[in-house]
Amino acid sequence: MGKTLVIQPVSRIEGHAKITIQLDDTGNVSDARVNVIELRGFEKFCVGRPVEEMPRITTRICGVCPMSHHLAAAKANDAVFGVEPPPAGKKLRQLCNSIAYMEEHILHFFILGGPDFVMGPSAEYPVRNVIGIVGAAPEIAKQVVRVRHMCAKMLEIVAGKSIHPDAAVPGGFSKPLQKEEREALLPMAQEALELAKFSIKFAKESIFPKYLDAVKTVGTMTSGFLGTVAKDGALDLYDGILRMMYSDGTYEQFEAKDYTDYIGEHVEDWTYLKFPYAKRKGPWALEDNAPSLYRVNTLARINVCDYIPTPLAQKELEEFRKNFGRPAQLTLLYHWARLIELLYNAEMAVKLLNDPEITSRETRVKVTPRAARGVGCVEAPRGTLIHDYTTDENGLLTHVNLIVATCQNNSAINLSVRQAAKLLIKDGKYDQGTLNTVEMTIRAYDPCLSCATHRLDGALPVKMDIVGPDGNLIETLTN
Repeated sequence: MGKTLVIQPVSRIEGHAKITIQLDDTGNVSDARVNVIELRGFEKFCVGRPVEEMPRITTRICGVCPMSHHLAAAKANDAVFGVEPPPAGKKLRQLCNSIAYMEEHILHFFILGGPDFVMGPSAEYPVRNVIGIVGAAPEIAKQVVRVRHMCAKMLEIVAGKSIHPDAAVPGGFSKPLQKEEREALLPMAQEALELAKFSIKFAKESIFPKYLDAVKTVGTMTSGFLGTVAKDGALDLYDGILRMMYSDGTYEQFEAKDYTDYIGEHVEDWTYLKFPYAKRKGPWALEDNAPSLYRVNTLARINVCDYIPTPLAQKELEEFRKNFGRPAQLTLLYHWARLIELLYNAEMAVKLLNDPEITSRETRVKVTPRAARGVGCVEAPRGTLIHDYTTDENGLLTHVNLIVATCQNNSAINLSVRQAAKLLIKDGKYDQGTLNTVEMTIRAYDPCLSCATHRLDGALPVKMDIVGPDGNLIETLTN
């Protein structure tokens, strides 16, 4: 008889999910799904609020990556009010974005994803975590903790808060950067750059070579990719045009405000996450290499860009493309791409802090409420993030839609998990190392399920199992 395997919770990710694997009568995998059981609902309860409150409210979607929602909301506000921030206001936002990227990519590579590679996917649970990393490489762990804490301190200096910031406002940035603050920040940014340089060198010499076979086989799939580029095709994580690259390397570009012409949203009854898809390529389908399937996040961004506008990261990109081509499709390469982005953002932080314009007192412009629609888009550490707001003549929200990065990777995450499960589980044989390797395919995408503001269409399914003291099911209640 068939059997159902449940991995719950999926560990070392932001948010809560479980994996359900269906085995057929022979013990082989017939299907696998990632079930997400969280709900945020920001798209509904923000309606009716003043639009200028959104940069403050939406940071509460997630405490792990609040800066991304903060900046996307601020950019959507700029569009609603029809204003452009002064150069210093924009550069301060970009600086915050780069610092937040460093903090997040350090967290994921060394603490969330790293234990799978440093300790090995079959290591025992008690050591396959940050505690194991500390034991295996204490000096590296100390430096990682130090620099990540320092990045939080940098955000506090620039934006007033490291978590749930409110410095980006409609029309710019509320807090000019003082010259003495810049002088304090520069050595911090330089230290973060040194860690970024060490990290990619360490990974290429001591981590990735040992796992090339896994990279080439586990969670593999073929898809298109979406990311933001500057007008000349350079990588840009704060502003630019969206480039949808298809699996054959061809692409089309569009402004964020036109995303509804290119991105559709599908829902399924077994998860609260939506399934965005490339609507110009056909209907949604949960199939490898489906024409409408695309991915976002680190691998997507270094695939769609023509080059990276900082010298060290560009050199790494050239080596990466020499090894894996363009577009690179292997899922576990997200980790490698993440380190290239860590290096890029460290370089950008140093560059922005050395720009004399960043200490200008002119950081914001006046705004006036009006009836309008505004779309703000940034590249969050986990992928393309879109905030879409519509207001009435009093500046009150009448419609809110969020296209969150992890939702855009939802189809791919499910397909990668299915492929890994079918590859690794044969004839009913598996162990905890096997199941953890299946989990690794989810961690490659660094999902933030708290951020993935989920389906809320008026029919919220709720199921409650009442279990007696003997462990037997007494009753199941549903709405």
